[in-house]
Amino acid sequence: MCGIAGIVSFAGDSVRREQLERMIATIRYRGPDETGVHLDSDGSVGLAHARLSIIDLASGRQPMANADGSIRITFNGEIFNYLELRAELMRQGRKFATQSDTEVVLQMYEVYGDDCVDRFNGDWAFAIWDSHQRKLFASRDRAGVRPFFYADTPKAFVFASEAKAVLCHPAVAATVDLDALDQIFTFWCPLPPRTFFSNVRQLPPAHSLVLQDGRMRIWPYWQHDFATAEEVVSEVDAAARLEHLLADATRLRLRSDVPVGAYLSGGLDSSLVTALAQRCSGGRVRTFSVAFEDAEFDESNYQQEVAASLSTAHETLRCSKADICRVFPDVVRHAEQPLLRTAPAPLYLLSALVRGASYKVVLTGEGADEFLGGYDIFKEAKIRRFWGRQSASNWRPLLLRRLYPYLPHLRAQSDSYRGSFFRVSTNDLASPFFSHLPRWELTSRAKAFFSDDVRAQQARGDSYHELATCLPSSFKSWSELGRAQYLEASMLLPGYILSSQGDRVAMAHSVEGRFPFLDHRVIEFGSRLPASLKMKVLNEKYILKRAATHLVPESVRRRPKQPYRAPDAASFIDVQRGQARAEYVAEALSPVSVRQTGLFDPLAVSMLYQKALRGRLIGAADNMAFVGILSTQLLARQFNCVSTGAV
Repeated sequence: MCGIAGIVSFAGDSVRREQLERMIATIRYRGPDETGVHLDSDGSVGLAHARLSIIDLASGRQPMANADGSIRITFNGEIFNYLELRAELMRQGRKFATQSDTEVVLQMYEVYGDDCVDRFNGDWAFAIWDSHQRKLFASRDRAGVRPFFYADTPKAFVFASEAKAVLCHPAVAATVDLDALDQIFTFWCPLPPRTFFSNVRQLPPAHSLVLQDGRMRIWPYWQHDFATAEEVVSEVDAAARLEHLLADATRLRLRSDVPVGAYLSGGLDSSLVTALAQRCSGGRVRTFSVAFEDAEFDESNYQQEVAASLSTAHETLRCSKADICRVFPDVVRHAEQPLLRTAPAPLYLLSALVRGASYKVVLTGEGADEFLGGYDIFKEAKIRRFWGRQSASNWRPLLLRRLYPYLPHLRAQSDSYRGSFFRVSTNDLASPFFSHLPRWELTSRAKAFFSDDVRAQQARGDSYHELATCLPSSFKSWSELGRAQYLEASMLLPGYILSSQGDRVAMAHSVEGRFPFLDHRVIEFGSRLPASLKMKVLNEKYILKRAATHLVPESVRRRPKQPYRAPDAASFIDVQRGQARAEYVAEALSPVSVRQTGLFDPLAVSMLYQKALRGRLIGAADNMAFVGILSTQLLARQFNCVSTGAV
């Protein structure tokens, strides 16, 4: 795993080496082992690379050239089936100078051109400069594990693994995209290609890009499909097929010239990945967990149970509210977008623990919930539809009380309040976004704190309308569960979970996460299973539990899902003392600072802050508002985003 950067000049100006060096130095933590810079012969193109050496430690240096030097690549990621592709190319008579997957990507491009990505099983973001065709070809993996940011300026095309490196270029200013801010305070993430910064764009997952003759073309090479497969599949066959695919996905992701560990949350997904890793490797896996001092969020008992059952070499990081407060500004700087939850902070600390144990690679369980029906939001939507068909029912709403035992404030509300909150009217049932309306509207309450100027400028846009234009043409034909899964898999997964809670906090400490559930074969198989095999009544991930029967303890398979959460506003406020845990909190939320950024209303923010100091924040809405405002203020100040603009 690495950091990449590059510049293609349009105006006849030569790309300066020191500019590339400054860009790649900004994200050197992504690849601390070595750096490289290449300038094309005419000086119009430059590529840079920071390497985290995992495969072919001796000869995988980048930017790498093909045999005659006409094609160069800067590559972030792993192609897990590179050995199979290498053997295929060698049968065609091609020669290799290294053992790296990077050279496989280069040669696959030489043979298959832009379509080479169709053959890759992996996580990637790369850029290839083809000097013969005067063409830049870039691509990003199907699930959106690895990031690719760019700015298309009048004089140059600038790209990098992170926005902060793109912002190093003098032609790219750090202004705020107010429409993206509205989307973040609705969906938790901006809709690609938007980012928090109006002058920086992101290549969407499963898309490729070509820049040639001054024109840019972007297209999807793969798409999600949640249509149920036509062939009838039995539970036994489906479970066996799923286990086989996951085992092979895990086997491929154990390929490394350095040790591979695993995150162990105590839940089904990470436990199954760890069990498969031990079975594939034949050795004892090193596992890592995060535990909380606050019992409401702690899962350490389950983690220890699984570690003992699988006999892993286990290590636990204990995380306090003060720990979250201490690292939160760093987490925000790495995330490069406002955060509505503190959940990325403990994972940032956990990746530091992994790196301190001399591990560069960890397996994790992300992706199972999205594609195999694991989230509470899917069960919630099913209950809401059931309730909405008889909205006057007195007993149907009671199912929601059982769904969220960890949300006491919600459970205490009246049925009439829940009916309004959970959106069960006829119009709601007809919405393409029915499954997500309560979450998005709860999040949107924080937008009441936006300044008048921001709200006036945002009035020109409509986040729901923009999302509707992005939906695939087949969306309406999918099952209710399939539509809900698509919204999670295409938005929150790449936009928040794999970025703010994944790539960004792991790579901050030079750790690469690998995700067996995000193998595209697993995604495609899981997506097209009948809804009844993914959620049997309200039994989430039913088929995955069957596949895991002989691999993880029964207690893990039967345990109700507990979503990963961390203390939010309480991490920043010592209520007993009536003060913030760190000076930066009070400073960022002060009327002077809020007025300087211009994004929020100073009086409204002050009232929220005083409410927090008195320990009177209520529920998720207040907590998301507090964390969202604080993180936005920190981000705007870190990148000097004094002026704002929407596009």
